[in-house]
Amino acid sequence: MKFRPQIDLDAYREPLVAILRAIAAQPDLTRKQLEQLLRHHSKGGAFFRNDDLIYAYRELAGQHGLPPFDSSVLQALRMKPVRTSSGVTTVTVLTKPFPCPGECIFCPNDVRMPKSYLSDEPGAQRAELNGFDPYLQTYMRLTAYHKIGHPTDKIEVIVLGGTWSFYPETYQLWFIKRIFDALHDFGNGIDRMPEVRALLESQSQFKPDVQNTDLAAHIDGTSLHHTYNQVVQSIYKDEMYRSREQAHQIAAGLSERTPITEFATWAELEAAHRENEDADCRCVGLVIETRPDHISVDEVLRIRRLGCTKVQIGFQSLNDEVLRKNRRGHAVAATRRAVKLLRQAGFKIHAHWMPNLYGSDVTSDIEDYHLLFNDADFRPDELKIYPCSLLESAELMQRYQDGSWRPYTQDELITVLKECFRTTPEYVRLTRVIRDIPGTDIVVGNKLTNLRQLVEDALAKQGERSRDIRAREIGAKELDVNSLSFDEQWYVSSIGEEVFLQFITPSRQIAGFLRLSLPTEPAITDELQGAAMIREVHVYGQAVNIGETSPGRAQHAGLGTQLIERAAEIAAQRGYANLAVISAIGTRGYYRKRGFEDGSLYQLRSLT
Repeated sequence: MKFRPQIDLDAYREPLVAILRAIAAQPDLTRKQLEQLLRHHSKGGAFFRNDDLIYAYRELAGQHGLPPFDSSVLQALRMKPVRTSSGVTTVTVLTKPFPCPGECIFCPNDVRMPKSYLSDEPGAQRAELNGFDPYLQTYMRLTAYHKIGHPTDKIEVIVLGGTWSFYPETYQLWFIKRIFDALHDFGNGIDRMPEVRALLESQSQFKPDVQNTDLAAHIDGTSLHHTYNQVVQSIYKDEMYRSREQAHQIAAGLSERTPITEFATWAELEAAHRENEDADCRCVGLVIETRPDHISVDEVLRIRRLGCTKVQIGFQSLNDEVLRKNRRGHAVAATRRAVKLLRQAGFKIHAHWMPNLYGSDVTSDIEDYHLLFNDADFRPDELKIYPCSLLESAELMQRYQDGSWRPYTQDELITVLKECFRTTPEYVRLTRVIRDIPGTDIVVGNKLTNLRQLVEDALAKQGERSRDIRAREIGAKELDVNSLSFDEQWYVSSIGEEVFLQFITPSRQIAGFLRLSLPTEPAITDELQGAAMIREVHVYGQAVNIGETSPGRAQHAGLGTQLIERAAEIAAQRGYANLAVISAIGTRGYYRKRGFEDGSLYQLRSLT
């Protein structure tokens, strides 16, 4: 995955400077006006690309009659602004193919990928072409964002791939540390990608810039002579043996490490954390995904120590019979316990839920969704809705062939989703409504990529709309901060009460929010005894660089501080001695400035 060479500034300086002068004089150009400008100053009859203009502006600002660098010009040139309209820049990385503890019949079995992912999903393609190396994936994604004009100082890292908790701890420590190494190198202008690529090419089965089409793409779901785990362990046995052997030798002091050696210590990771606190490229959120039956007290404290702030967790269904028929491997009781433990530890809970599973139907799916929010044991903060689609490598193929399962019709699916949208509380963000699976991989089932829009249109015809956070985000719109009002929503959870504090416009669009937990259950660790907990603070709007302000933008307008002060007031009124926050590594400095002191896993502020 190689980038196109940078444009020759000497060869095209005159038209580039003319374009950039015009944009600097009028940064609020419409897309049509910008196209007319590009047509008038073309590159040999072709348009200059946005990344050409962004690169030229960064290099030429303050020279050749151009005014000094102004971020508003960059905003005018920014490509795909929605990527950072939620206030942070998201980088998704995938772990390597590895055995999975699950046997779900709906799950694809592409052995080129970690369990449940397909090799032609966009994020999976980026991972494969970077040899599943965390440093390469992170650095490459940051470079791509930089080229199209997005800020890269506030990064939310999402680690996907199978069941995180099932990977060896040494691999996890190395994987997270290497992500931080990439953040630091990128922020400091250091590029170690050639070294890492050369090592992977010579030592690893996961070759960069190569798609492993020579491997069996997937297992045949109609016969399943071999399981995913059997095939993965067979194909990658040399890789797995090499990783284990290297880790043992290094731990015994018998071998030296390279950047691709899958070994790191807690001390090394914690040193990377400290470096990131005031780095130019900071981690403001770290997300992993796992299964409910792999959550325990020790596990939630361990992933917290890794620096995680949010957990994606597969609920899939809240019906024991449906879970059994789909060979999920756990009951609803495991989901209840997992949510409670995660909430006690302060994590944001990002659930996955699947309608149209084997053994379910439209009526029971709607009842199941209602249970998500009517039962205090669940009530996730974020939700991905993944309608079940049939994939050739999934065991569900057998249920389709014998007629015991069929995909919903479009009308049936929209009926279910309309009810989901209309009953989702305001404190929840519906992150996705479909999996990013190419239609060519789906045997039968939903192939529509605009399903969310279809459901929103159907609701609009009935005079309704979704109330979830994503539907209400202000995005890149300008706003008058003085027009915002403060709103609180209280609800019961499995460990006490939750307060969702939000700043909203008169039409209830959301500019910022805070999630406050008021636990009545015993704390999961001594550090949290007698403490209320801030689980999330988020201010929306187009991402703004650390230390910058932007008129008409919510970010850096003081909304976060006001939300924190109100949370402290509520917690003090309820008799809590301390207010804790599950801060990300790159936000520790932010909270220190607001009266919080460092603990071992959390930051705390005295309320007495």
